[in-house]
Amino acid sequence: MQTNQPHPPKSPIELSMPKKLWIVYLMLLGITLGAALCAGVFTAPVIFHADDLLGGGVLTHYQEGVVMTQIFLKLGWLVNLTCAAILVAEGYHFLRFYRDQITFYSAFVTVWTGFMFTLYYMPQIVEFQRQGPGATGSDLFEKTHMMSEWDFKIFVVALAILLGRYLYRKIV
Repeated sequence: MQTNQPHPPKSPIELSMPKKLWIVYLMLLGITLGAALCAGVFTAPVIFHADDLLGGGVLTHYQEGVVMTQIFLKLGWLVNLTCAAILVAEGYHFLRFYRDQITFYSAFVTVWTGFMFTLYYMPQIVEFQRQGPGATGSDLFEKTHMMSEWDFKIFVVALAILLGRYLYRKIV
């Protein structure tokens, strides 16, 4: 016995990319979010307070900054890969008319701030560090560093919104 009830329409997300690509894309977003949170929330406070843990005189503030920069440079590869994947996936969605304002804007902010961090702020910070401890004590360095921190925080929030939006749309 067949029923003539129409099947519910598939959500645009299900139609937009093959399932295997969705899994890889969502995992990449989640891994990047986790790595960014670990670097910013767990690693930075521990490295910049190493004297509290190990006693004074182990590392100077400049040396702590050099260690933290190396961590963020390694994280930069993942951030760049994720931003490129977002450009491809969201560009594909946009061209296929699978459009959602929250997804679009969070993807835009994630890519913008991610590339700003890795391609603009990180090279500047590395250059300051190459000039030595005197350069990293300047007002210009402090302002650059503060803006890079804000940029990275915005990146993390936008990435969390993007991932959360997709998870919400898949669940609901």
